[in-house]
Amino acid sequence: MFARAKPGFQKFLLWKTNNLTQHQFILILSALIGLASGLGAVLIKNLTHFIQELLEGKLIANAHHAFYFIFPIIGLALTLLILKYGLNKKIGHGIPSTLYAISKRKGLMKPFQMYASLLTAPITVGFGGSVGLEGPTVATGASLGSNIARVFQMNQTHRTLLIGCAAAGAMSSIFKAPIAAIIFAIEVFSLDLTLVSMLPLLIASVSAILTSYFFFGSDIILPFQLQDKFLISEVPFYIILGILAAFISMYFTSVYFKMNELFKKIGSPLKRLLIGGIGLGVLVYMIPPLYGEGYNVINNLLTENYIKALGTNLFNDYLDNIWIVIALLAGLVIFKIIATSLTFGAGGVGGIFAPVLFMGSAMGHGFALIVNNLGILKNPISVSSFTLVGMAGLMAGVLHAPLTAIFLIAELTGGYGLFVPLMITATISYMITNQFQPHSVYTMELAMKGELLTHDKDKAVLTLMNIRNLVETNFIKLQMDMTLGDVIHKGVTKSSRNLYPVLDDKGRFTGIILLDDIRPIMFDRDLYDKVTVQELMQRAPEIIDIRKDGMQDIMRKFQESDAWNLPVIENDKYIGFVSKSKLLTAYRQKLIEVTV
Repeated sequence: MFARAKPGFQKFLLWKTNNLTQHQFILILSALIGLASGLGAVLIKNLTHFIQELLEGKLIANAHHAFYFIFPIIGLALTLLILKYGLNKKIGHGIPSTLYAISKRKGLMKPFQMYASLLTAPITVGFGGSVGLEGPTVATGASLGSNIARVFQMNQTHRTLLIGCAAAGAMSSIFKAPIAAIIFAIEVFSLDLTLVSMLPLLIASVSAILTSYFFFGSDIILPFQLQDKFLISEVPFYIILGILAAFISMYFTSVYFKMNELFKKIGSPLKRLLIGGIGLGVLVYMIPPLYGEGYNVINNLLTENYIKALGTNLFNDYLDNIWIVIALLAGLVIFKIIATSLTFGAGGVGGIFAPVLFMGSAMGHGFALIVNNLGILKNPISVSSFTLVGMAGLMAGVLHAPLTAIFLIAELTGGYGLFVPLMITATISYMITNQFQPHSVYTMELAMKGELLTHDKDKAVLTLMNIRNLVETNFIKLQMDMTLGDVIHKGVTKSSRNLYPVLDDKGRFTGIILLDDIRPIMFDRDLYDKVTVQELMQRAPEIIDIRKDGMQDIMRKFQESDAWNLPVIENDKYIGFVSKSKLLTAYRQKLIEVTV
């Protein structure tokens, strides 16, 4: 497509260079990316709702709710077929894959990611997959921003900024919460909060929300207005809710990763589909509110419409008993993440943002009902307010995005009447969770590999560096059975280095010989056949494993060993050395790049 338009495109680039500064051009691109992200959000949402209305309106309404068991399996099977035979590529989870692209691929995302989620996420969720659409929408917009930046040959810093603009645009369009969308991009994607980055994010967020208003009017995903004022007497209960949210957040993350590891051990995609699909079908059949994203459940909980919120189940005749309602809400909290993990394990495409809000609303609502029905208060606490604050508490704990949680709920409710309780619950939830799980669901896997980009500029620069580009291989390799004479004739005379790696007969690194070690005896020919390499070599002060050690680990090893060169191995085989001087030079160059 771009090859045909090359002459015209070159003319445009020339015009841009002569008439626009780089900053001005980024502002224009941010508006276009915000518009495109908004359109992507509209498309994904509309496709999903079309599938759901088609299935629920035409089939379930006129048949039996046993279709709740069948539909998720059909949707997951269709998704697997598209991925295997249509795209023939692995999509990955939306936001984590975008974070990986920023940290380890210099902000470059593959073109197929611009449309992959558009095809697969609506089918997964529309047929009942218990996941959200926010992650795929963000990934679609982020890939669009990345590829536009690549076309215009922008550097890594500007690519990352445009990815952040796409993420802000997607969230702004979905929730009609432009401020929360900007904060989300800054918190989750670790963007620098400067005037240079703030203005493009603001423009992208505004253009996306205008797109949403154009297609959806004033309708919002959670249409609720605050009815009850915040009372100072409720503060202790918001504190307890924050503590509860922290424990539920840790439960969410633990179940998510444990089930993810279990499915990784199942080699066959078909087996994963059958196990995950059947498990999800059973859960959705038994607990219909687990079907799809669940925003209708949240809205019905906010209006305390339990018949619609809790769906058709075995306890329909007992919903006038508040303790049955509380037990069912606890079941939603417990089983939603299991249903979400089964959807992912079976090969579904989606995100975890909606499940977090779903669980948070059920948690906050159930907590308020328990407090009100224990008979310990003269005046009941606001059930709707605790439902909303519960969502913020779980967002702060699971996503490690407390500011996003606070501003999102505040914007969704059309005011800041809950600002104080939101701050209390979100802060407590985040602080406790962070002590036990220092990384969010989005970032934990990357953090464990040392591949996570953070707001810490020093760590961010190290994360962006590629150790493979720094490995030097022009060292003469010695074998353990060599003699001193071999070292002199085959090593010292043929190398400009004063360091020699020693390998065994299988190419495994065993030690090093320094020129200083042999200098006292290198001219004594009587020792040439008597002294062996095994007698001369010494252990390396540290060894770098290129597959296991991140850049922070490597810098720590240099600092603790006080060495200037360290050997590098991969799969136990020697591949070269890294020098401290080259490492520091690369660090300085990368620091200049990311601060431009």
